[in-house]
Amino acid sequence: MSMPDFSAKRLLTSLLCMAMLGAGWNSVAQDRPAPGLGQAISEAQLDDFDLVAPPGGSGFPEGSGTAAQGRSLFNQRCAACHGSEGQGTSGNTVLVGGSMQSEGTPLRTVGSYWPHASTLFDYIRRAMPADAPKSLDNSEVYQLTAYLLYLNGIIGEQETLDRAALLSVTMPNADGFIDRSQLH
Repeated sequence: MSMPDFSAKRLLTSLLCMAMLGAGWNSVAQDRPAPGLGQAISEAQLDDFDLVAPPGGSGFPEGSGTAAQGRSLFNQRCAACHGSEGQGTSGNTVLVGGSMQSEGTPLRTVGSYWPHASTLFDYIRRAMPADAPKSLDNSEVYQLTAYLLYLNGIIGEQETLDRAALLSVTMPNADGFIDRSQLH
């Protein structure tokens, strides 16, 4: 005894109905005006939007700062998430210590993992503090970068960090990455 093939007929009917409804919805949507959300961005506004500062040195702004200056700013703006000395408040917020040579899973911090000081500067500039990204001025970013480099034993507390000094910093894990950007 064979059963009637109602499921195939239902599927075909459903698909046909959906196609007709879709065609009708598209014509309705085309007749509606744009929702009017937001406004066009100007070239001047766009200049401040892309704040990328890559390891080669392009994109670094004027400004400077020392770890001593960065300490109080860190305590005000960063310690809630990263602890008073960069020890972190959870595994993902630790900024100091760690070793890429550990037997277990390595703790990836500013000092143990990041290959370029410019990466730290760039990240702070674009993404920190987490509750107000891009709210720091250029000197504040240099100060915080200097403080984190100091906490990791990479620069001295009174060393002035600016564009030129930042590019001359050698990170402990600078040779720990393989550049494969040229491979196709």
